[in-house]
Amino acid sequence: MTDLTLYELSGCPYCATVRETLAELDLEYESVSVPRAHDERTEVEAVSGQTGVPVLVDEANGVEGMPESTDIVAYLEETYGDAS
Repeated sequence: MTDLTLYELSGCPYCATVRETLAELDLEYESVSVPRAHDERTEVEAVSGQTGVPVLVDEANGVEGMPESTDIVAYLEETYGDAS
């Protein structure tokens, strides 16, 4: 069981950037695919307050719904990278 959950959409370049960082850091995570239509993304909206993806949840560190790929990548590198 992993503490990391990534809400993502197939073909999303921002999601791909986050997935690449997760792979580089050798982190296990649960992937939750969201619907293409924003008005059907109720689960990700409940988690993060918005319908955009990617969104990261890190239960171990109290991150309940971090949006924005650049913020997620910086967080992952800071929290799980070599410098952590």
